[in-house]
Amino acid sequence: MRPPTHILVVNGVKVRQPVFVVAAPHSGAGLLGRALKRSPGFHLTMGRGPVARVVYAFARRPSIARSGGAPTVIRDVLAEAWQVVPGACTECTATCREAGGVIGAGPCVGTANINRFGDASPDLLYSSPVLLQAFTDARLIQIIRDGRDVVADMLDDPASMTWFKPHMLSEDAEFPNPFLGVKSAEHRDRWNAMAPAGKCALRWRSAVRLSAALRREVPREQLLTLRYEEMLESPAETSKTVSEFLETRISTIALYGTAAPKPGRWRTVLNPADAELVEKVAREELTRLGYL
Repeated sequence: MRPPTHILVVNGVKVRQPVFVVAAPHSGAGLLGRALKRSPGFHLTMGRGPVARVVYAFARRPSIARSGGAPTVIRDVLAEAWQVVPGACTECTATCREAGGVIGAGPCVGTANINRFGDASPDLLYSSPVLLQAFTDARLIQIIRDGRDVVADMLDDPASMTWFKPHMLSEDAEFPNPFLGVKSAEHRDRWNAMAPAGKCALRWRSAVRLSAALRREVPREQLLTLRYEEMLESPAETSKTVSEFLETRISTIALYGTAAPKPGRWRTVLNPADAELVEKVAREELTRLGYL
């Protein structure tokens, strides 16, 4: 039995079929989020502080996400993030401000033009079940990318690497831990001793497993799966697919108006030992997805 539908009004507009972009780190969520943010009628946020705090609380402690109050919490924090008020854009990330073309205090969109809301915050994937409870008509777009390229980009990103410090799996950590990809407390010491490339691979492996579960559990009309590589290779086709799924126009120019890492970057970035470790850790998923 599905939970009751809640009527949420933001800026005088009813929130209908909000769009959430979910993916493993460095898999293209920001690229698609940028395109949606620049599409007519959309008000999409990316990494607002209050939203990020809730998202990471759910990711690190799945028991919180399973609590009865979780849908209300995420619905309320997104409603606040979507408010268009003077100075609101000063609280946004640089990525979000750039995507919205914000100069000064903003705002990035006029309330009269809004008819669709969405969010493409990093690691929103771990909140997917809660989002579907909070917004029963939500539309999710998940993006899959070659795990070796994901690891190559994560290793170059200090923000991604901060999650791999020993205290992240302290004595009070919950297991299984899908955020870090660790199944049980018995694996804590092995995780701490693992090379950074292996920890990145575990995060990617866990994320794509969550994505596979979404494909099994969420109706087709609510979930679209994209490949990062196909987004870059066939921009017009991808734009058409997303536009049809969301029943709105997504500009090809907006989607590909910025540089993005090309497929296969891992071949020149990862050293042989790291590449071997990534393929060992994530071989099953890399093979299932056709990357090996």
